[in-house]
Amino acid sequence: MQTITDAHKKMLIKFLRESVTKRGFHKIVVGLSGGIDSAVVAALCQEAFSQERYSQNQSYEKRIHKDTQTTNCKVVLMPSLNSSQSSIQDALELCQKLNIEYEILSIQGFDEVFCKNHPNHTALARGNFCARMRMATLYHVSQMEQRLVIGTSNKSEIMLGYGTIFGDLACAINPIAHLYKTQIYQLAHLLGIPRSIIDKPPSADLYQGQSDEKDLGYNYSEIDKFLESYEQYHTNNIQEKKAYLQSLYPSKMVESLMNRIQKNAFKTEPIERYSPN
Repeated sequence: MQTITDAHKKMLIKFLRESVTKRGFHKIVVGLSGGIDSAVVAALCQEAFSQERYSQNQSYEKRIHKDTQTTNCKVVLMPSLNSSQSSIQDALELCQKLNIEYEILSIQGFDEVFCKNHPNHTALARGNFCARMRMATLYHVSQMEQRLVIGTSNKSEIMLGYGTIFGDLACAINPIAHLYKTQIYQLAHLLGIPRSIIDKPPSADLYQGQSDEKDLGYNYSEIDKFLESYEQYHTNNIQEKKAYLQSLYPSKMVESLMNRIQKNAFKTEPIERYSPN
């Protein structure tokens, strides 16, 4: 697995600038949860689009937003009823550290209505609903302020389908989709992300007590090694791939993670469209 260096960080900043500009935008918005993935993306975007740094690159200078009320880079905090106060505090402290524009747009009202209308809901269904309300909120900000939505899902989550379709997986550009979770931690150190964010257990904060590694059954160090092996073994024969992976990892782990990959593949596949002959 590639070690993330400062050179890689600079390439991602360049990618963000070029990709956003290519789409006719000069402003972006990121949903900030207080977790490490969104913190890393927010820090990358602030380096790429903050007024001072953005103007140093002559090819972008004419595209700088001149309205003193807004900045090129903005994050939105969207707490639900289940959002932990510590996550909100971590997000606010990151905004202060990065000197980044932020707005708090609570989705608690939507959360309350969902619980009232669906009294027999599961925690997962409620979490998915909240993820989609956050997506709708970000795209509202995108439309009203002419900002491009930047994604925050890492490669580990995407390969496993560990995300909400039309929720946190929805975005225009994703600068970290090629990075495993363990690589996100390396990038976080390079970007100076606070220890309070780096050290806490990874969680989508979808419901109280939820954690990624509890949901997945393994820690990200184990998962990422497995995913790298899965990706590097090229074959269309699933049974052959499973046998290979079982020679490297416990059978229970192989069954669990391969099942998750196959079951959730639809989340990232293009929409199938009827095409008449």
